[in-house]
Amino acid sequence: MIELIPAIDIIDGKCVRLTKGDYDTKTVYGNPVEMARMLEDKGFSRLHIVDLDGAKSRHIVNVEALKGITSQTKLTVDFGGGIKTDDDINKAFDNGAAMVTIGSVAISAPDLFDGWLEKYGAEKIILGADVRNGKISINGWKEDSDTDLLPFLARYVEHGVKTVLCTEISRDGMLGGTAVELYSQIMAAYPTLHLIASGGVSKAEDIYELNRRGIPAVVFGKSIYEGRIDLDELLRWSRQQ
Repeated sequence: MIELIPAIDIIDGKCVRLTKGDYDTKTVYGNPVEMARMLEDKGFSRLHIVDLDGAKSRHIVNVEALKGITSQTKLTVDFGGGIKTDDDINKAFDNGAAMVTIGSVAISAPDLFDGWLEKYGAEKIILGADVRNGKISINGWKEDSDTDLLPFLARYVEHGVKTVLCTEISRDGMLGGTAVELYSQIMAAYPTLHLIASGGVSKAEDIYELNRRGIPAVVFGKSIYEGRIDLDELLRWSRQQ
């Protein structure tokens, strides 16, 4: 059964969504804590938070929003965006994150990532793999590396990574369907990986299709805020699986 993980992206302490990671396409949806409370009230137990200011500025920025959500809900939160140093990762955990999602450091400082993986364990460290044209993108999707996705995953799976959050950037915020073939390709290569699919969910059927393909988890945000998915119906379906 696919794990359902709603997402909250934060800029200036507010809940927002971008299109394809473009900061100029920002749509503001309100207060992150209120949004998190609504999701918890609906019946969700997980939450993915992205500090978009942090991703852009290369250090955690929206720590107060993280603290507000973790102190006022019982949601299990994974937090990403701007985690570049020991100080950043400590801030995330000290302010209630159960897990952190780390992408750019895995490209720019693999030894640091390996050290965190060893120190905190694979249950707390999620590898972020943001993909554009088959290459890993970093620093708030502002830069594309020359690293291909599958060799990148191979390196970290070998080092003990168990959970990967993979975002297909061209799909993100487009409400045009997910990169299901890409996710199926990853699962074929690494069948034991806890893969979290992200980007493009536009309707419940997109999630049902990922479930049929055996994708372990999905992150979705804009489809919630735009009213494209009936959350009560989705959660009923989830409980029946």
